[in-house]
Amino acid sequence: MKLKHLAILFLMLVMTFTSSCGQKPASSTTSDATPKTTLVYGSNDYSSINPALYEHGEINSLIFSGLTARDKDNKITAGLAESWEYDKDTFVYTFHLRKGVLWHDGKPFTSKDVKFTLGAIMNPDNASEIASNYEDITAIETPDENIVKINLKAPNVAMLDYLTIGILPAHLLDGKDLASDSFNQSPVGTGPYKLTEWDFGQSIILEKNTNYYLGEPKIERIIFKIVPDTKARALQLKSGELDMAQITPQDAEEFKKGDHYQVYNMNTSDYRGILYNFNNPLFRDHRELPAALSYAIDRQPIIDSVLLGKGKVAYSPLQMSEYNNPDIEKYDYNPEKAKSLLQAGGWKQGADGIYEKDGTRLAFTINCSEGDQVRVDMANICAQQLREIGADVKVAVNAQTDWENQDSYLIGWGSPFDPDDHTYKVFGTNKGSNFSAYSNAKVDELLKKARETDITADRLKYYRDFQTELAKDPAYTFIAYVDAIYVTDKNISGITESTVLGHHGVGIFWNVADWAIA
Repeated sequence: MKLKHLAILFLMLVMTFTSSCGQKPASSTTSDATPKTTLVYGSNDYSSINPALYEHGEINSLIFSGLTARDKDNKITAGLAESWEYDKDTFVYTFHLRKGVLWHDGKPFTSKDVKFTLGAIMNPDNASEIASNYEDITAIETPDENIVKINLKAPNVAMLDYLTIGILPAHLLDGKDLASDSFNQSPVGTGPYKLTEWDFGQSIILEKNTNYYLGEPKIERIIFKIVPDTKARALQLKSGELDMAQITPQDAEEFKKGDHYQVYNMNTSDYRGILYNFNNPLFRDHRELPAALSYAIDRQPIIDSVLLGKGKVAYSPLQMSEYNNPDIEKYDYNPEKAKSLLQAGGWKQGADGIYEKDGTRLAFTINCSEGDQVRVDMANICAQQLREIGADVKVAVNAQTDWENQDSYLIGWGSPFDPDDHTYKVFGTNKGSNFSAYSNAKVDELLKKARETDITADRLKYYRDFQTELAKDPAYTFIAYVDAIYVTDKNISGITESTVLGHHGVGIFWNVADWAIA
C-alpha cells in the first residue's frame, strides 16, 4: 500500500461513537445538594511508586514533594525548601527547609530525609534510572534539621531542576532494600494527596492531605483508574466512568462536539522516534544504517494522519528549547538518498528487493508497547515507508519491553526543563536511561561540558554542537513532537492549559491542590 493511501486510511479510521458525546450519563453527575468530591483519572498501570527509582509516573507529583518545585511556566520555585543560596566559588547550595512540614504518617520532615533520598538515588546498588542527574554531588551536609548543604564538583545549573524530585521518608526506609521494600506499594510522602488504597491492576485511591504545607487541596479524593489502552479511556470518558484522561487526537475529535467535556490540546516537548538498539548486531556492526533509514521516513503525513496535525516534525531532542540547533541535518524525506547511502555502505538489493550485506539481510522489527495506539500507528507507517526503500521491517506490540535484546523501539522522550534533562542520561554512554546502548565519545564530552558550566553562551554552543554530532551519528530516527490531548469533565477547574508538558504529557497535575469540581 502506498503512503498516500495509508494516510487516507488513517484519516478514515477516526473513531465514531455510537451516541453523542454531548450527553454525559446521569451516573457520573451529582445534584447540587450532593457536590461531586471525587475525580476519576484514566491512568497507565503501576507496579511500584518511588520517585527515587522510577522517573515515569504522574502520580509521583501528587504523593511527594521536592526541595524545589515548578510553576505553570516550568520555572523553579520554592518547594520543601523555602529559600536557598549558591556559592559560586565552592559550588555549594545551601537550602533552608520549611518548618512544620509533616509526612502523611504525621512524622516531621527534616534534613535527614533529603540526605537519605539523594544518597539512595546515587547508590549504585539501587540502580536508579535518574542517578546520572546527581553525578556532580560530592557531599551532602545537614548542619541541623532545617538546613541542607549540597556540594558539587562543578557548576550544574540543572541541579535545581533535579531537586524537584520527590523526597523519601528516611524513618521508613533507612537500612532497607529500596527496590524491594513494601513502601513502593504503600508510599508515604509530603504531597497534596496520600495513598489510602491500591487494588493492583484496577485502581489507586488518593485522599487529600489536610496537613499539606501549601494548604488543604480542594478535591477530596482522586482515583487513578488503571486503563492503559487509549481507546478504552475514550469509551470510559463517554460512559462517565472517567472524569479525565489523556487520549488520542482521533478520539478527541468527538468530544469537541459536546457541552459536557473540556478538551485541552497542550503543547509538550515530548517526541517520538525509532530507537535503534546498538546491542543488536545489525545496528552495532552497521552504524551507517540509522542515518540512511532516517531519510526514508516521510514525517508530515504521519503527523497529518496519526496526530491529525496535533504535532510538529522533530529532528532533535531539544527542538522545543532555546538550545535548539536548527542548522543540523534534519533528514528530510529523500528515499533515493536513503538507497544511495545504503549502497555506499556496501548494501545490495537481493532478488526480493531487500538489501543485503555480507549475508545479513536488512530486516528488523519496530517494537511498541501495547495500549499506545499512536505509537503503533506511527510504527506501521514507518515500517511501510522503510519497506518501500528495500528494508524488511515488521511491527510488534508487546506487553513487556526487552531493551537489551530487541531490534528497535518506537521511543518517546522529552523534557521542557533544563536541556541536561533527557539528554545526558539518554545519550550518554552507560547512563541510566540510555536504552539503546548508544555510545559516542564526542557526544559524551559535549554533554559533560554543557552540564558543568553556568555560562549561558558556552552552554548554548555545547548543546548546539551536541545536536550536530548526534545528527551525524544518530541514535534515533526522530519523527514528531506530539501534543498531549486531555479530555475532562467540564466542571473541573484549575488546569493551566498554557503549561508545556513533558514525556507522556506529565506535568498537568503541577497545581492539583488548587483544582476544584463545580
